[in-house]
Amino acid sequence: MSFASTVKQELTRIQAEPCCQRAELSALVRMNGALSLSRGRISLEVTTENNGIARRTYSLIKERYGLHPEVFVRRKVRLKKNNTYAVRLGGGSESILRDLRILGEGLDRVQGIDPSLITRECCRRSYLRGAFLAGGSVNNPDSASYHLELVSTYQDHSEDLCNLLNRYRLHAKWIERKKGFVVYLKEGDKIGELLNIMGAHQSLFQFEDVRIMKDMRNSVNRLVNCETANLNKTIQAAMRQVENIRLIDREIGLDQLPDRLREVAEMRLKHPEISLTELGQMLPRKLSKSAINHRLRKLDEMAGKLRDPAAFRS
Repeated sequence: MSFASTVKQELTRIQAEPCCQRAELSALVRMNGALSLSRGRISLEVTTENNGIARRTYSLIKERYGLHPEVFVRRKVRLKKNNTYAVRLGGGSESILRDLRILGEGLDRVQGIDPSLITRECCRRSYLRGAFLAGGSVNNPDSASYHLELVSTYQDHSEDLCNLLNRYRLHAKWIERKKGFVVYLKEGDKIGELLNIMGAHQSLFQFEDVRIMKDMRNSVNRLVNCETANLNKTIQAAMRQVENIRLIDREIGLDQLPDRLREVAEMRLKHPEISLTELGQMLPRKLSKSAINHRLRKLDEMAGKLRDPAAFRS
């Protein structure tokens, strides 16, 4: 089961208050519902590929309006052969759609999210829960990037969804796609906050556990890469120093160097693998890292002049 399915399964088990039932059902019908008009009578059908969401839709209609919708199961014959569940309501559809603030005057569609649905904090959370059940998806937390989205047919509804999410400072944005409009979150901590807002607490714990482990792995990898880069840099510098010292020894002899340079050169030849700090501590008179580095730069300059006879004569 995908992480998105786990989240939806948890959300369908939440007990909703009467005011919250209206808000959640409004989002479900707005995003997954279809209307048909026959002989002057409006029928409503809410379709989903998730049997838990179909049961949730049925229960919300039954508990709030005392009606018993029909439920149909269809099996797709092309591409993914998943079952499609349809919750169909004939009589009473028009009054329900008006109560859910989907139909306004006549048969006009209510634009966006009607403010009366989300006056209470609990109702705002329930509306977001219904929107996720109807058109939401979220990446597995251990995937390469974090992504949660809500897909809606209408631009005005997507804009209001985006604004509702941003009331919680979730940094939501929306874009248009071929088959509708998408409201999305890209930040892991904001996705975690939305899971908490919707009431998916067990999924939130799972999400945060994986996110913490992934962040720890990334931090360890960064530290290892940094240490490896520093180690490679140190090894390359030591090899260059040893090569320069050997060149000086062949051309003029280390015994011709001043004592302060000779002792550093000889110690580096004996211990090419140690750091500058360790090198300074091994000398008869202990020196700091900066002092050792200064003397090794002098040896590098001398080797450079030996490689360029014209510069050496000058």
